[in-house]
Amino acid sequence: MIYYVLAAILGYLIGSVPAGYIVGRCAGIDIRREGSGNIGATNVLRVLGKPRGYGVFLFDFLKGVAAVRLAIWMVDHAHLTALSHDVIGVIAGVLCVLGHTYPVWLGFKGGKGVATSAGVLFGLMPVAALLVMMVWLVVFQTTKYVSLASVISAFALPAAAWAVMTWRQTHEMLLVYFSAGLTAVIVWRHRTNIARLRQGTEPSFRRK
Repeated sequence: MIYYVLAAILGYLIGSVPAGYIVGRCAGIDIRREGSGNIGATNVLRVLGKPRGYGVFLFDFLKGVAAVRLAIWMVDHAHLTALSHDVIGVIAGVLCVLGHTYPVWLGFKGGKGVATSAGVLFGLMPVAALLVMMVWLVVFQTTKYVSLASVISAFALPAAAWAVMTWRQTHEMLLVYFSAGLTAVIVWRHRTNIARLRQGTEPSFRRK
């Protein structure tokens, strides 16, 4: 039981490191008061440019990978069962995403969790993560809307997890349930973007 608690605490603390906010402060601004007010990579990219935006995306992505892999390392070190291996990875991943979206250091107002969720997926299900990333790239290249690509790829996630499970002929339904829960979090965090997309006011990355 102690390992599950440690995985949860570790996942949350890793996820709660606000890279976008830190980068903004280093550049002399509060990113929460600029652009969309979000501390995620997309807003950092729009406000501070590509180098900083891509750097924040990479850091947030690696947070997800690190949380899952460190939790699984604890399982291996403790010689727990294969079932606990999946469970503890999911616990760390969920808390990492929640730490990113609701960081205690910023009054529980963080990013939308897309990059961190992608990192968690690569830590748990690398093949499914690659499939979802392909969906994201196709939608973004077609529409130039980051939010739309994020929402559609989130909906594709449970299907990708199910496809990988079927292909491998395993019974890792926990990962499918986790994927569905992650989809719900991402869509909820993008509810204002969805409203702007419906109104036609969502900013895109189309070149003028």
